[in-house]
Amino acid sequence: MTQRTRKTTQFKQMLHSDQVEFIMEAHDGISAKIVEEAGFKGIWGSGLCISAALGVRDNNEASWTQVLDVVEFMSDATTIPILLDADTGYGNFNNVRRLVRKLEQRGVAAMCIEDKLFPKTNSFMDGPQPLADIDEFAGKIRAAKDTQEDPDFCVVARVEAFIAGWGLGEALKRAEAYHRAGADAILIHSKIDTAEQVQAFMAEWQDTCPVVVVPTMYYRTPTQLFREMGVSLVIWANHLMRASIKAMQETAAQIYREQSLLSVEGEIVPVHEIFRLQNAAELKEAEKRYLPVNRNGQKVPVA
Repeated sequence: MTQRTRKTTQFKQMLHSDQVEFIMEAHDGISAKIVEEAGFKGIWGSGLCISAALGVRDNNEASWTQVLDVVEFMSDATTIPILLDADTGYGNFNNVRRLVRKLEQRGVAAMCIEDKLFPKTNSFMDGPQPLADIDEFAGKIRAAKDTQEDPDFCVVARVEAFIAGWGLGEALKRAEAYHRAGADAILIHSKIDTAEQVQAFMAEWQDTCPVVVVPTMYYRTPTQLFREMGVSLVIWANHLMRASIKAMQETAAQIYREQSLLSVEGEIVPVHEIFRLQNAAELKEAEKRYLPVNRNGQKVPVA
């Protein structure tokens, strides 16, 4: 079984697990490695956080190929599956078909696409959030499923009806249409500070396919409630980026203020922890196997 197939199978098994599963946001290779080492079974390749790491807005300012480059590093650095936040699919059905091919080539297990218009606006920002036509978005899903070569590659359809101010009826109608089009799971999104909308959706959903939630705004909701509702997958969507920003802001301000490293050195990881996360030890072992030895018994780097 190939690495690519193994990751896709892992993710599909998570969706159909008999318990709630959890995945954590990452936005580059080293954060992806940290997610895996923490014990998570999967990674959310957050569009917001990848954009932030690149210093641009979450409005499709980073091109899809730039996002793909980041995700490739994340995939190479880890052995657990990645669910990429692929926004609206970066265009029409044809863009989605090419995206699926490229994600499979890079060992990405799944993608999530949302039913808004390109270029997207982050769901938590104020202002209008226009939705795509249901049939047009369903066509993107069918195009993705028809294109994939790995039968376990998953497409998660993100329903933005609540985000756009529509009611439960519209959310259910869209979710049902996307499932019929072939979506492997539905992500029902909400930005209010309680799980009320998600609960209402789950009470009416006929459990025809797994449901994914992102409790960024309704973070006070006990995890047990997600279990009782029948949610399959919970995404902790942006917390490593937010944590790293706070740490970097505080460290930068302290070094600037004190013009010294003395008081921060004991509060940050040593340089050797970076080397460990980069798997520098593997390179040392490889040098022993592959580099020639000079007369003094030393390995000689070859230009």
